[in-house]
Amino acid sequence: MKIKPFLLCLLFIAFLAGCESGSPGGGTGPEIDADKTYRWKMVTTWPANFPVFQEAPEMFAENVRIMSNGRLDIKVFAGGELVPALQVFDAVSQGAVEMGHGAAYYWAGKVPAAQFFSTVPFGMGKKGMEAWIYHGGGLELWNELYEPFGAIALPMGNTGVQMGGWFNKKIDSIDDLKGLRMRIPGLGGKVLDRAGGNPILMSGGELYTALERGTIDATEWVGPLHDLRLGLNRAAAYYYYPGWHEPGTELELLINKDRWESLPADLQMIVKQAAAATSEWSYSAMEYHNSQALEALSAKKNVQVLPFPREVMEELRDITAETLAVEAEKDHDFKRVYDAYRAFRENYQQWRRLSSQALENY
Repeated sequence: MKIKPFLLCLLFIAFLAGCESGSPGGGTGPEIDADKTYRWKMVTTWPANFPVFQEAPEMFAENVRIMSNGRLDIKVFAGGELVPALQVFDAVSQGAVEMGHGAAYYWAGKVPAAQFFSTVPFGMGKKGMEAWIYHGGGLELWNELYEPFGAIALPMGNTGVQMGGWFNKKIDSIDDLKGLRMRIPGLGGKVLDRAGGNPILMSGGELYTALERGTIDATEWVGPLHDLRLGLNRAAAYYYYPGWHEPGTELELLINKDRWESLPADLQMIVKQAAAATSEWSYSAMEYHNSQALEALSAKKNVQVLPFPREVMEELRDITAETLAVEAEKDHDFKRVYDAYRAFRENYQQWRRLSSQALENY
């Protein structure tokens, strides 16, 4: 794969962001040895050939290889090819592989506060998240959380606003969520649980079969592109929006800390800027392909694309506030990151209301 035509422009933008943001790992690395080749493995949480999500780490690896003149050679493995999809964090943390790609809410059982670096129900979208991560101290907090696990993180992708999910029945009131078995990860799953539902965590490759066979009653995945690719429209008829649970999910590049510190400074910089460029490519690809896939889904006679009722959204927002407060009482780091996230969001919302939100109202 050749380097993307617009990559140099993106790298320049990413370089500016990198200059102002915290540096993961904090070290400068060993002296440059132009004759030394580093051969690394990256595992992901995504199925093989999965559009955008699996394409992104593969493109990242190829671009790093080109920019480093082959000195950093990264081989990418899809979920299940080398390690199970949901064991990526363990594989990187323990040094079984050097890199991983996924979303931080998948490791909520180990690092509850990491969920703030994926998505928060009714929280910030891509613009707010990346303003916080790159310029508001978010990246430093993120890597403080991962330090005890011997790992560091960099943003590498954002899904944009997701869809609300596929349901095998209509959702007319909050009571329709009671007892509902739904695949939904992260804090969104906690909110569903508090609303009386049964959240279930499973990888993307299992969703169609589980929904078709009735093992689950509903599932969220991402958006029209990936939902259509998995054939979820053949397993359920009601497609709800908006994705209250995932308003702009950040994806992450995980790196084993010891291996990161073994890289010379020039290779570290190549990795950081390639990750930032990949983030921009991923988001723009999601926006384009989702718009195309939504048109195809909307044309299918067996699919009803429906908004969640306003009353349901308002009750879910209230339950979200209760859930975050309860989770903050359980974990010191969760509260610390929540306080930082909330403070940044409150300040950012003033600007958002007067800029992009005000314009969208027209």
